[in-house]
Amino acid sequence: MRPAPTSLLRAPEGRDFRRLWVGDSASQGAAEVGDLVVPLLAVTVLAASPLQMGVLSAAQSAAFLLLGLPAGAWVDRWSKRRVLLLANVVRALALAVLPLAWWAGVLSLPLVVAVAFVVGVATLFFDVAYQSYLPSLVRSERLGEGNALLQVSASVAQVGGPAVGGWLARLVGAPLAVAVSAAAFALSSGLVSRIAHREPPHDPAQRRPLRTEVAEGLAFVLHQPLLRRIVATTSLSNLGGSATSALLVLYAVRQLGLSEGEVGTVFGIGALGALAGALGVQAVVRRVGEGRTIALALLPGVAVGAVVPLAAPLVAVGVLDDVEVVALLGASAAVLGVSVVLYNVAQVTYRQRLTPVPLLGRMNASVRFLVWGTMPVGALLGGVLGERTGLVATLWTALAVQALGVLPVLLSPLARSGHAAETEPGVTRRPR
Repeated sequence: MRPAPTSLLRAPEGRDFRRLWVGDSASQGAAEVGDLVVPLLAVTVLAASPLQMGVLSAAQSAAFLLLGLPAGAWVDRWSKRRVLLLANVVRALALAVLPLAWWAGVLSLPLVVAVAFVVGVATLFFDVAYQSYLPSLVRSERLGEGNALLQVSASVAQVGGPAVGGWLARLVGAPLAVAVSAAAFALSSGLVSRIAHREPPHDPAQRRPLRTEVAEGLAFVLHQPLLRRIVATTSLSNLGGSATSALLVLYAVRQLGLSEGEVGTVFGIGALGALAGALGVQAVVRRVGEGRTIALALLPGVAVGAVVPLAAPLVAVGVLDDVEVVALLGASAAVLGVSVVLYNVAQVTYRQRLTPVPLLGRMNASVRFLVWGTMPVGALLGGVLGERTGLVATLWTALAVQALGVLPVLLSPLARSGHAAETEPGVTRRPR
């Protein structure tokens, strides 16, 4: 009987992975705090409208639409470790501007939107770099474990980050809570700097025109039939989800009457589901299969999404009090968290295993461009619809889009297959 493999966190080969994992954990925590307290800053300090919240949310993800494709080619040319360091430094400095502007009395919504855009650009490069860096730090057969561990850290951050951010905003104010997020990004940069692995320098003589390299990465994604379906599902899900996210803080504070701390608690409870999904994803994939996990994982999250728009009429007629609203929304978000994590870990691992190493950055950036590029569009549409038709009607519309998004993978060979790569015509598995 073969002995159980040593955990990647304990194995000697995992030293640099551990450093990446710790640094990414700090970065994820900083991002989760910032993702909540910046919208809270706009709502509570600047009294933003639904349309303004849509613009702010669009600015946070606009980089994936505007720079997503060339970012992959640039990351493939540069040192990924250096990209991670610089991205966190930029996010720390950009966020530090907001509490300083508030202290000086010059804080404005355009400044908050500009900072959100800069942070989004840095996040784009960080995300593309760390997903492309992982296969050079661990062997192919341990990619699933590495992705699951990174997702655990993201899920723990999702549990603690919003709760910490929400209660910090409640106790000391949203501007000072933003300063905490900035400090955490600076800490993450210091942790990532301890990674010893150095990639071989990219030979400038082998570079081709940027347009050629970008087209090669995009063509790789679009020419794989099942990868196209995954991209379609993720794009539509993000389109509807970003419309919901743009309005969720505003909806919770103004229409449901929740405090900053209660909003943070809802996000924290929801993230417990993401943590459960991250801890259990390896077992689920082994039992259900990678293909079926990708095809089926999002269904429960869409089903419980109806709880969000249903909460407002129940609060209006006095059926729910604040504690019950927090519990109900948190439970819904927890189920959504499980769904999203199972889906993401399975499909990201599939993409990494399918893609040749020289194309990893461009593949990841192409996918991010296609699936995250819908997010600023969804956020703006959510803001416009929220202004014209009301928050509840917009949340129902967004949920309908997310339900449609499940169909491309659900109605595909993935739903009938154990391993996703085995269903991809003409795919040769990468050597392990």
